[in-house]
Amino acid sequence: MLRRSGRRSKKAGEEEEEKPMENGVSPEQGATEAPPEVGKPGDGAPAAFSQPSPWVRPRLVFHTQLAHGSPTGKIEGFTNVKELYAKIAEVFDISPTEILFCTLNTHKVDMQKLLGGQIGLEDFIFAHVRGETKEVEVTKTEDALGLTITDNGAGYAFIKRIKDGSVMNCVQTVCVGDSIEAINDQSIVGCRHYDVAKMLRELPRAQPFTLRLVQPKRAFDMIGQRTKSSKCPGEGKVASGKETLRLRARGTASLEDVPSAWEKEAARRVDDLLESYMGIRDVELASTMVEVARECLSPAEFAKSLDSVLGEFAFPGEFVAEVWAAIRGAQGGRK
Repeated sequence: MLRRSGRRSKKAGEEEEEKPMENGVSPEQGATEAPPEVGKPGDGAPAAFSQPSPWVRPRLVFHTQLAHGSPTGKIEGFTNVKELYAKIAEVFDISPTEILFCTLNTHKVDMQKLLGGQIGLEDFIFAHVRGETKEVEVTKTEDALGLTITDNGAGYAFIKRIKDGSVMNCVQTVCVGDSIEAINDQSIVGCRHYDVAKMLRELPRAQPFTLRLVQPKRAFDMIGQRTKSSKCPGEGKVASGKETLRLRARGTASLEDVPSAWEKEAARRVDDLLESYMGIRDVELASTMVEVARECLSPAEFAKSLDSVLGEFAFPGEFVAEVWAAIRGAQGGRK
């Protein structure tokens, strides 16, 4: 946690007001202060001593814009994704349900910059809101559609990746970033990404089905953009601060150190396994699994701990074993 102690004036009855800090930085940081006067020997004046005041928790203030264009606003005081969306909605006078997802440091639909469970203290948040609704009919000619699904943590599942050469890659109206609102007129708003991926897998082969999609509203320079893969060059420079704000699905947000190199690599490997086994990508879920494994000494202990923390996913044993091996493999080359 970033902290800063207040200072007390040396004149009796007067106190210096402690000014709030934004992300651990005082508005007057860097200004020089004259040293306090102390009594001189022989003049009869008692020596003055500085008394520390209580630690002051920094205000975590983040800048935000709507991705298709808007003035810059400031938000603070949120502890999870739903509260984050509510704060953004309040700034721009829209409904929180209008926000599909957020990206960090770029206004583009860049899945590598998708806001997950961590926000750097200097990150700029871009909110992507609902644009046009479209409905497409697709015939499932293969078992796999070639879609990777993720969600925003607030009720919307959306497309994170479209595999080259897949069934969905041939449907030009379907794009990365599109929110899936309904499958065969059945609303899936409020469903988690793994539920949506399962529904798509279980659709019968050789039969047509319909998807109702909502694309993010885009600025003029983004119209016509269709990204097939999340592997694309980033636009903005990611903040290099040593701490991030960690948003959790359960519990409150907390300031944490930036994950180490091996923890990032382990989370990346687990995220790849989530995609191959379940058709989803979720960096926050992957990071949580790495955290659980860090405290375990054996695969059996890991499986038991994982079930207590993420039991609703009902991960198969084979998947859990591969996750354990992937995390230990990354930890073996830890830095």
